[in-house]
Amino acid sequence: MAYIPPHKRNSNGAERPWPTPDKLAPLFKRNVNVRSSKSNDNWTGKVVWADQAISKWCALGLDDDTQFPSSVNLELISLETIEHKIGEKRLALMNSGLATEGSEVKWDLPKSPWVYIAENVLEDLIASFDNMRKEMESPKLEELKPNLVARVGKVLFHRSPSVNQESLRENLTTNMLKNWKRSFYTNVPVSYTEKIVNEVVPNIGVDLEWEKDMYQVKLADSTTPDSTLLCKCSVKADGKLQLYKVELNQLRNMVVDMSVPNKNLDLRLMLNMKRVVTTHTDDEMQSIRDLVDSAITDPDVKGGLRWPLEKTCSGKYNVVGAWHVRAKVYKNQSLRFNVRHADRFDFRTSIGEASWEISLRLKKLVSKLKEEKVEVGSVSEMLEENMKFIYDNFLSCERFFT
Repeated sequence: MAYIPPHKRNSNGAERPWPTPDKLAPLFKRNVNVRSSKSNDNWTGKVVWADQAISKWCALGLDDDTQFPSSVNLELISLETIEHKIGEKRLALMNSGLATEGSEVKWDLPKSPWVYIAENVLEDLIASFDNMRKEMESPKLEELKPNLVARVGKVLFHRSPSVNQESLRENLTTNMLKNWKRSFYTNVPVSYTEKIVNEVVPNIGVDLEWEKDMYQVKLADSTTPDSTLLCKCSVKADGKLQLYKVELNQLRNMVVDMSVPNKNLDLRLMLNMKRVVTTHTDDEMQSIRDLVDSAITDPDVKGGLRWPLEKTCSGKYNVVGAWHVRAKVYKNQSLRFNVRHADRFDFRTSIGEASWEISLRLKKLVSKLKEEKVEVGSVSEMLEENMKFIYDNFLSCERFFT
């Protein structure tokens, strides 16, 4: 009899194809308060940073570079997953004006937000890509692919015990927040994803590239504790998994988190390196395939997969996580973006989550950065265009934090 792991759900709802709009709201109500992007970092194993990686934060839409308007405050946010894992709440910048004006507060600013983004990101982006280029040119045991990704969500600040909450209301500045630890919460309201698919997509010149239903099996390697293998799988006709790619957890070169206090969504711009493994020995591949072949698809468990008793280890690998992802992927000449529902489970912490997420891959900009002689002016112009596209179409959302 197959072993039923601790993430067995009480729910009797079966996994379905891409949900119809009338089914989206119930899914969101069930999952809304159990995500954090910090936990998302851990779903794929430890976050691996490049030696000269850049990580920074800034705020957009301020007429004063350091001072927030009186309508913007740092408020405690209740998120079940974070509180369960670390026992404390996070803080987020909230604008009281959004409660009455909807998904955006119009501010009269001396500079467009997308121009500000380009000016603040350009130098770090080019420097980080140069470092990445050197990494790509050196001999490696895996295939390296650069990725520039924009994610929408909310910047969350880690509360400091030494800072009084009331003093923050009286003296909230960007200089203060720059030194705070932070994470990025990527779970968005299902109504927002519905709006993107039904209202935004028809008006922005993109085509549906594909719809996918896939699984990822996360494997820890006992010989390299900092690495996690991501085994990407499709589903065969008999319901078993078909392995089609093995990657290492991505290498981060640059992360810029941008709070957008006149809107309800923030932005993260991330440059990272996908590392596709091509040099496994026959014994290593056999161990990986044994673990993938042993997986049982089950819509009633978090992550969508379970394993028979004593089948979660093979050779030097053991199963540490599972994902079930259903996504719609759209593209135009400049970028590709996906709207996905990701159901995850971490076997090490016995914590699962399901989230709706939107991310954009800026593929044309990456091609420009890969050119032998990079034209800074062209990169800046293209970055501005991409940021305007995202700012105008992807950051408007109803308030969803409580």
